[in-house]
Amino acid sequence: MTMLDTQALRDEAAEEPDPVHTGEVKSETQVIAIYGKGGSGKSFALANLSYMMAQQGKRVLLIGCDPKSDTTSLLFGGKSTPSIIETSSKKKLAGEDVTIEDVCFQRDGVFAMELGGPEVGRGCGGRGIIHGFETLENLGFHEWGFDYVLLDFLGDVVCGGFGLPIARDMCQKVIVVGSNDLQSLYVANNVCKAVEYFRKMGGNVGVAGMIVNKDDGTGEAKAFADAVDIPVLCAIPADEDIRRKSANYQIIGKPGGQWAPLFEELAVNVAEAPPLQPAPLEQDGLLALFSPDETGGNVELVPATQADMRGGSYEPRASLEVVYDEV
Repeated sequence: MTMLDTQALRDEAAEEPDPVHTGEVKSETQVIAIYGKGGSGKSFALANLSYMMAQQGKRVLLIGCDPKSDTTSLLFGGKSTPSIIETSSKKKLAGEDVTIEDVCFQRDGVFAMELGGPEVGRGCGGRGIIHGFETLENLGFHEWGFDYVLLDFLGDVVCGGFGLPIARDMCQKVIVVGSNDLQSLYVANNVCKAVEYFRKMGGNVGVAGMIVNKDDGTGEAKAFADAVDIPVLCAIPADEDIRRKSANYQIIGKPGGQWAPLFEELAVNVAEAPPLQPAPLEQDGLLALFSPDETGGNVELVPATQADMRGGSYEPRASLEVVYDEV
C-alpha cells in the first residue's frame, strides 16, 4: 500500500457519517436485530413479542441466531426445531438441497427458524451464523413478504458473525435487552459501541431502544438507557408468574391474557421506534450507575513493582549490552 493509499484511507475514516435516520422506517419489511447477554431474557421477550405481533395481524418471521437454539423452543412449547446448520450438514452428506419445509415452522401465524451452531469445541459459532444467512439468501430471504423479521442475537459474543446485521446493514435497527445488573448492561453498552463503530465506517443501523427484563424497580437499566440516549420500549417486571410460565415454555403475550397489555405496548413501540445513534459509556460511566458496594467500583489500582513480582528486594543491574564507539 502506497503512502497515497494510506492517506486516502485516513481521510475517509475521518469523515463524519450521515446522521442516523430518525423518521418513520419506510422499508416494506422491518428487519430488527435484538441483542442481549445470554440469560437476559431476550429469547423469552422475542417469542412473546412475535406471537403478539402475529395476533395483531402482522406477518412475522422469527429467526434464532443463538447457538443455544432456545428462541423457537420458547415459541413451540419446549419443542426444538431442526436448525439450518444441522439440516444443511445432513442434506449435504445426502447430496440434497435444503428447502423451506426442512427448516421453517409455524405457530398461530408466526413463522420461525433457527440458524443453530456447532457443538462446543467443534467450530466457530460466528462462522455458523454467516453460513446460516448464506443459506437463507439461497432460499430467497430477500423475496419473502413479511412485515417484520426479528433476529435473536447473542450479545456477549464478539466474533464477526454475531455482528453481521450491524456490520452489513442487514437490519434497520437494533434493540438491546438488559436487566438491573452490571453484566447485562455491559453487553448492552458493547452493542451500542458496535453500532457507533460501524456508523463511523459508513453504516446506517441505529438503536431503537431497550427492553428491560426482570425489572425489580432498582432503576439501573433505566438510568443506562437515559445515559446512552435511547428509550425504554418496555419494562417486564420480575414477577413469579412470568418466571414460572417462561420456565415451562408458555407464551404469555396472548391477547386477553394478564400480560397482554405489556406485549401490546411493546409491539407498538418496536414498530414505531426510530433508529437512533447512541452515546455508549466508558467503563467508569457504566460503573457509576451502581453503588460501589455492589460493583467493587471503590477498588484502587495499585501499580506492581519488580520487587513485588520477584517476591523480595530488587536491585537494578547495569545492562550487559556492549556499546561500540562510532568509528
